[in-house]
Amino acid sequence: MVALVRGFAMVAGVALVVMALLTCVDIVARLAGRGFAGAYDVVRILGVLAAAGAMPLTTAMKGHVAIEYFFDKLNPRARLVVDSLMRAVMIAALGCAVWGLCVRGEKLRVAKECTSTIQIPLFWTYWVIAAACALTMLVVLFHLVKPGKEMVGK
Repeated sequence: MVALVRGFAMVAGVALVVMALLTCVDIVARLAGRGFAGAYDVVRILGVLAAAGAMPLTTAMKGHVAIEYFFDKLNPRARLVVDSLMRAVMIAALGCAVWGLCVRGEKLRVAKECTSTIQIPLFWTYWVIAAACALTMLVVLFHLVKPGKEMVGK
């Protein structure tokens, strides 16, 4: 599972670099009077890949923003209870997201929905986000089952 988390992170990193390079190339091309057709569509898809790919690793490293002011005021037992409840809620919410994203992706596949300029099919982007959410669910489950143990080192 750690390799999968790192793989998604690598996809996110590559997407981010390609997005930045493509944006720079498009700006230079526009200054030369020749814009890159479909740059917006590709950058939009790369943004999805970057955000979705980063989610499992960010969760594995516990890198999300947390409100610790109130959490730190709880005793250790209450912290464990609150943390466990929140992780259970996260698993349920991510499960709902996976279901909804898969359903939406399938609807887009059947409808043959594509980007506006260069006609890239869109259904698979929803499935990538669903896969990232499913992997994030597994990471949260790991943290729920093994509290205090790091899945991926910083």
